[in-house]
Amino acid sequence: MQEYELNVLEQYNIEVSGTRKTRGAVLCDTDRGMMLLKEVKVSERRIPALYELHEYLQEQGYTWTDRLMLTKEGEYLASSEEGKQYLLKFWFQGRECDVKKPAELLTAAGNLARLHVLMRYEPKNAVTPGAHIGEEYLRHNRELKKVRRFMRGISPKGAFETVFLKYYEQMYQWAEMAVRQIESSDYDKIYKESIESGCMTHGEYNYHNILMLPGGQIAVTNFEKFKRDLQVEDFYYFLRKVMEKQGWKVRLGDNIINAYSAVRPLAEEELKYLQNRLCYPEKFWKIADSYYRSNKAWISAKSIEKLDVAIRQTEEKKRFLEEIFAFRP
Repeated sequence: MQEYELNVLEQYNIEVSGTRKTRGAVLCDTDRGMMLLKEVKVSERRIPALYELHEYLQEQGYTWTDRLMLTKEGEYLASSEEGKQYLLKFWFQGRECDVKKPAELLTAAGNLARLHVLMRYEPKNAVTPGAHIGEEYLRHNRELKKVRRFMRGISPKGAFETVFLKYYEQMYQWAEMAVRQIESSDYDKIYKESIESGCMTHGEYNYHNILMLPGGQIAVTNFEKFKRDLQVEDFYYFLRKVMEKQGWKVRLGDNIINAYSAVRPLAEEELKYLQNRLCYPEKFWKIADSYYRSNKAWISAKSIEKLDVAIRQTEEKKRFLEEIFAFRP
């Protein structure tokens, strides 16, 4: 056990029998079960609300989350001698949800819906509202234009710049269409209603944060990005990440939507929102944004491959939208 680990763990009312490194954290075997020690990467002001969320879910009977343990002094965080802040979370012996297994994805979708039914309450601690998607898309579109202007001024152009500029107009049409659809929809109304009625989202519900446990239980972890927002935003994020991995398979996507809706039916305006969100070329924008912030003197082959995939999948996504939502661009 490292000295800093020992120093931090001694601040908790537990007995530790062993530790081992995992992705950006330390797994701990304790007399209270498996726990995870993690340096705090989010604003400390969010921690009380995070603790409150986990305790609320426990009270509602949803026990499979990585809730926080308080120190001996009743504090949310423990400090190392170097001044770093850590939190200790209850953890689980399981594996990540397998994105290649449809049955697990359907189970995860239904589990998210169950969480959403519970995650509607008025917290004592302030919870950040989610971004207004219309405003966010307008900002993204300005950034896409900025990247294009920059690339046009480059000479000679590399493979990445050449491909980006070749398909820019096609991808930007999707971006503009998404903005128009958001502006002409009921988004402002349902966004405001969700914020005011205490609807909470996980904020990063993806297969990395879904643990499949022995006995068929599911644990949900890493709620650090939770916020007040439309709950269908969580579902959009989960569905998009899965579809990008699965090549926008229509039948699978339809089954995932049905698995969620069987527990928490989606209203007509939520389905419209889901369609509008899926229209936006999110992957294309993310790649462009990453490029603009990077060292442009050397673009990795992986970045070019990601760009190619984002462009190629646009037609697959179009077919998906047509089949699922009767969408016509």
